Amino acid sequence: MHHPTPDNRFIDQYKYKGMRKRLAGNLTRQGAFDPRILRAIEDIPRHFFLDSAFAEQAYEDKAFSIGEGQTISQPYTVVYQTQLLEVKPGDKVLEIGTGSGYQACVLAAIDAKVFSVERIAKLSEQAKIVIKHLGYHVKLYVGDGTLGLPKQAPFDKILVTAAAPEIPSALLAQLTIGGFLVIPVGEMDSQQMIRITRTGEESFQEERFDKFRFVPLIGKEGW
Repeated sequence: MHHPTPDNRFIDQYKYKGMRKRLAGNLTRQGAFDPRILRAIEDIPRHFFLDSAFAEQAYEDKAFSIGEGQTISQPYTVVYQTQLLEVKPGDKVLEIGTGSGYQACVLAAIDAKVFSVERIAKLSEQAKIVIKHLGYHVKLYVGDGTLGLPKQAPFDKILVTAAAPEIPSALLAQLTIGGFLVIPVGEMDSQQMIRITRTGEESFQEERFDKFRFVPLIGKEGW
């Protein structure tokens, strides 16, 4: 019988659990966040998604490079965006920009049905390994996220984890009525977090929140 060699990256130690608890505690002080989301931050080993050289820093509230010009968002941003989605158990959520897979796991941990699109096949493959190891059910796709996933639509919630110059019309079209799209929109160096609610077939409502800085959303309806 073939035993795979254990991947050192997938070792969760008490010290990492302690670091996550501290991180969740710090986030609690930064906003009135949903306890389910903070529990996900406490449960999910963020260092699994990073190069093992960064394991110690994985629980700082910082974004990190994951290669291919992409990043893993800082935990505060992950919690902030997830909070705006107001995920109910069983919600069908489309994530644009799988990246490391960390945000997808946070969504799965709060009982969303997650569909995630990444344009870089290598990142999608790496994310798949970690997500599978953690036992979360996330459907991963490789393609142009700005076009969404028309075959799987509609979605209750859509989360975009990259900066858009404007709101992609394809994503608006794939929202259920009453559904939310959360997306950072603006210039390359600064964006405003926007939440769009689809209020009817042709009607949408827009709310504006804090400023952030994301990597650019690349694609037909992006940069």
